[in-house]
Amino acid sequence: MPELPEVEALADFLREEAVGRSVTRVDAVAISALKTFQPPITDLVGRTVTAVGRHGKFLDLTMHVDGADDLHFVTHLARAGWLRWSTSLADKPPRPGKGPLALRVHLGDGVGFDLTEAGTQKRLAIYVVPDPALVPGVARLGPDPLGSDFTAERLAEILRAAGRSQLKGVLTDQARIAGIGNAYSDEILHAARLSPFKPANGLSEEDNAGLYAAIHGVLTDAAGRARGLAAKELKSEKKTNLAVHGRTGQPCPVCGDTVREVSFADSSLQYCPTCQTGGKPLADRRLSRLLK
Repeated sequence: MPELPEVEALADFLREEAVGRSVTRVDAVAISALKTFQPPITDLVGRTVTAVGRHGKFLDLTMHVDGADDLHFVTHLARAGWLRWSTSLADKPPRPGKGPLALRVHLGDGVGFDLTEAGTQKRLAIYVVPDPALVPGVARLGPDPLGSDFTAERLAEILRAAGRSQLKGVLTDQARIAGIGNAYSDEILHAARLSPFKPANGLSEEDNAGLYAAIHGVLTDAAGRARGLAAKELKSEKKTNLAVHGRTGQPCPVCGDTVREVSFADSSLQYCPTCQTGGKPLADRRLSRLLK
């Protein structure tokens, strides 16, 4: 799943490649991905990309045409979505089918991008709105962890308000903190040496400081590594630099212990027992109690 660092890198890439180009055609292949219908997505044709921004894990392209208000092309790539940039898009409209292509945006001279989504669970979301705040997921976002208003004190307030909610869930709750998903929450908790099941309001001042430093450090480092990469290179870069997420059974790069996993209905988390849970492996979530 693309998270804050990858979406920020995509935004950087599009600022370089797409800003100043005008939309010549939009091919909507998977109508289910379109979450807004007024204004229609065809209203983007003739508009120029003037800015690219990010709201948590949402990508936001500002589209301008003289004599009309700006429109925002906002997309959430969800778990299996991606943006594929091309300098040789086929001129022939794609045929709807069972493939991964959801939407194609032509920016002239064969240049443009596809929004694709692998798998059977189609969660890719595309919005065309006059204001990104009209997108429900954007409107409910918590503070950006790389924003100037996200301080150690702000994090402490968020954790106190979360009560006994588990740290893993608090970090991935977009209404509390924007942009962190399954992978980077595992990485942050490993860097902070905290159990994913520890209650949010059970942290000491030292734990709070360590968690804040881990959030800022992990995300800043990941964003820095991703910066300047082409869109097609971002996925492999992310996987290569993860310490515990997706590395079940491999040695922890810090202590050498075996990385363990806890599985859920449709996802899983990874952690290091020595670094995070006092050497104790976590049992199935439904049967485990919190490791303090």
